[in-house]
Amino acid sequence: QVRLVESGGGLVQAGGSLRLSCAASELTFSSYTMAWFRQAPGKEREFVAATGRSIFSSVFSTDYSDSVKGRFTISRDNAKNTVYLQMNDLKPEDTAVYYCAARSRLVRSSYAASHDYAYWGQGTQVTVSS
Repeated sequence: QVRLVESGGGLVQAGGSLRLSCAASELTFSSYTMAWFRQAPGKEREFVAATGRSIFSSVFSTDYSDSVKGRFTISRDNAKNTVYLQMNDLKPEDTAVYYCAARSRLVRSSYAASHDYAYWGQGTQVTVSS
């Protein structure tokens, strides 16, 4: 059965950096769009970043929410079945539980459509102090 396991969360001061990792198992990793979402207390889950490729392309693309663009970088290592989220210049409003998610590359909706992701990790807490 498919498993997504996140790691790398923690407590960091504003302006600091963290790198999250998500290791996937039991799926053909390169055929999946991988994404990061986050959920802060009392708020809806929101899209952070994604990397994937269409069925027509061999090139992986990336997408980011406006709130993290220029500060966060998503990357993937298909040989290690792992996706990363490098988070720089962290702000207190980045505090949330961060979730890794996966969906087939055959799905053509927006990367931000959380309901189209079939697999989710358990989440990792990121806390940014001011």
